[in-house]
Amino acid sequence: AGATIHYGTRKEPNECQIIAAGPKDSSAVAFGEIFHTDHENIVAFQLNDKLAPGAYSYLIIIDGIGLICTCLWRQQKKSGRYLNETIAWYEEHYELNRKPIKRVGGKGDFSIPDRYIHDGRHYVGEAGGLQDFMWGFGMRYAITSGVYAAHSIMGQSDYEKKVRNHLVPLIKVSAINRFLMNRLGDRGFKMVANYWMRHQARKGDGLEFMKWVYQPGIFRKALWPVVRLGMLRRKRMDDGRTVSRMPFRKSLSRDVWEPTVRAEEIGQQWKQIQRGGGAISFSESDD
Repeated sequence: AGATIHYGTRKEPNECQIIAAGPKDSSAVAFGEIFHTDHENIVAFQLNDKLAPGAYSYLIIIDGIGLICTCLWRQQKKSGRYLNETIAWYEEHYELNRKPIKRVGGKGDFSIPDRYIHDGRHYVGEAGGLQDFMWGFGMRYAITSGVYAAHSIMGQSDYEKKVRNHLVPLIKVSAINRFLMNRLGDRGFKMVANYWMRHQARKGDGLEFMKWVYQPGIFRKALWPVVRLGMLRRKRMDDGRTVSRMPFRKSLSRDVWEPTVRAEEIGQQWKQIQRGGGAISFSESDD
């Protein structure tokens, strides 16, 4: 029982039974800064269409290490300015005493394939399009689909059927939620946030609202054909699969704004840290 991990090796896809590689294209990106802080442990989440176009930003602090991250669901130039502005916002609202360590970035690719087994290979996690379109999360999908794939290889279940019955309905709901979220600006975000907080006050648990948001009811099922045609584009992948993919949306006129003085100072601060060896995993020209 168990698995053997081979470090420093690379297998060609045609030699594998399970494909779990990361994104090939970009539907969204995220940029963050990791820093030392003396602030208490906290997790904060914000819907702000200026700081995080079409998405959200967050602050996480655990045992003296913090992360501020902004997610961009619309394509932008000089993406670093969004992170600088986001850091400035959180500094204004929390006493962080921030000492930057490094900056990080990543991308997400959102798609729904026609098949989850192709040429005998089981596509799991993000490689199989099993990722939440609304928020970008996918660890549970990755682990669950990995288990399904292992069971399928051992002849205990049908991977295609398991994924379609248990995971795809939730993925489709998340795509519908993303379609609706794309049509909101700050005013819409504020309405959602206010309702969410009132719902949490009544129920005593903010996750109850999210549970409701992900219920595949009649309204969302009726929207699916509109979402599929209006938000997704058919694409033939290099490995021969065909997927319905969400392309990276173009920027809007409201995405053009002048940075605050503090955000520009934060940008200059980071350039100084870079000269001293500070690591960064994305460039200012990322778009």
